[in-house]
Amino acid sequence: MKSVHFLLAFVFLALALSFSSASDPGPLQDICVATDDIKEGVFVNGKFCRDPKLAKAEDFFTAGLNIPGTPNALGFNVTTVNVDRIRGLNTLGISAVRIDYAPYGQNPPHTHPRATEILFVLEGTLYVGFVTSNQLNNTLIAKVLNKGDVFVFPIGLIHFQFNIGKTNAVAFAGLSSQNPGVITIADSTFGADPPINPDFLAKAFQLDPDVVRALQDKL
Repeated sequence: MKSVHFLLAFVFLALALSFSSASDPGPLQDICVATDDIKEGVFVNGKFCRDPKLAKAEDFFTAGLNIPGTPNALGFNVTTVNVDRIRGLNTLGISAVRIDYAPYGQNPPHTHPRATEILFVLEGTLYVGFVTSNQLNNTLIAKVLNKGDVFVFPIGLIHFQFNIGKTNAVAFAGLSSQNPGVITIADSTFGADPPINPDFLAKAFQLDPDVVRALQDKL
């Protein structure tokens, strides 16, 4: 039964992405398998491309997304399928992730600077949402999702997921970039290296400087 669920998840992602317009520039050739050896390739976009005549099935394949990831201290794990894992994704403007959540685990506020994300809940109950930009008054758009539900996070906007259930949860997501990037807000702000001046952050977030320093020490 689980294999059927995984198949349905990927069919959904494939259909969703087939109707989307990729945020990455459109390719000008059929395929462009990524290579790290510039001696055997040419640069087009994203990564150097191997000679298309040398492409093989393994360049467009990966396995293992049926295997749960081990949640981190925040109770989540992201298994990424981008151009670094499937080299044939180069220039195609798509990628995918599997997200595992422990009970009450959270994928904290973050953004993808280069991609819109569409999330499909395979198991569990998630509270998810995103925040609009300043020009739309930083409005929170949020909803509780159950098994089989779908939610979209627009490109560049801060968003999050929180497992509000007592059991593990699993979601799959498609992203409109071969390399969406991720900026975790707390890590980028309080975990910058070298650190951002704590007095500046204290004023920006209206916090005591000692609280800022404590957050910087944690991250």
